Amino acid sequence: MRRSDREIKNIDEILKVMEKCDVCRLALNDKESGFPYILPLNFGIKQEGEQIILYFHGAAEGKKYKLIAEDNRASFEMDCSHQLVIDKISCNCTMNYESVIGKGRIELVCEEEKQDALLFLMQHYRKGDFPFNKTVLPQTVVLKLTVEELSGKRRLK
Repeated sequence: MRRSDREIKNIDEILKVMEKCDVCRLALNDKESGFPYILPLNFGIKQEGEQIILYFHGAAEGKKYKLIAEDNRASFEMDCSHQLVIDKISCNCTMNYESVIGKGRIELVCEEEKQDALLFLMQHYRKGDFPFNKTVLPQTVVLKLTVEELSGKRRLK
């Protein structure tokens, strides 16, 4: 990290930033085009000791499933706390922000784990118990990204 003064080193602080974010951008390898395939997704967070797992959901079809089947390596990014900071005296501007990036392996969640995974997703957006229509489970695909590397960065003044 070039700006080590902005690095968030404490895992609990990184998790607090992740909790504030409402979108996670997932990057998958698209060998056919030669470019990364990036998509914004809602997400849920599960922490098991030192291990962090991200859950995503979607419809039963889409390009992301083909790409994951070909190569399950994925990167992700999320950010929040955006605020434009203007210094009228020096005619400069900058941004306040908090961000997290990482990478890991992504896989489809089996039917038996799907409901629990969706609960993590729902808890991220609405604290407390949030009942959802369980009849949508068969047509909902849930993805699980096991985080292998993670870093956080912050500029707040």
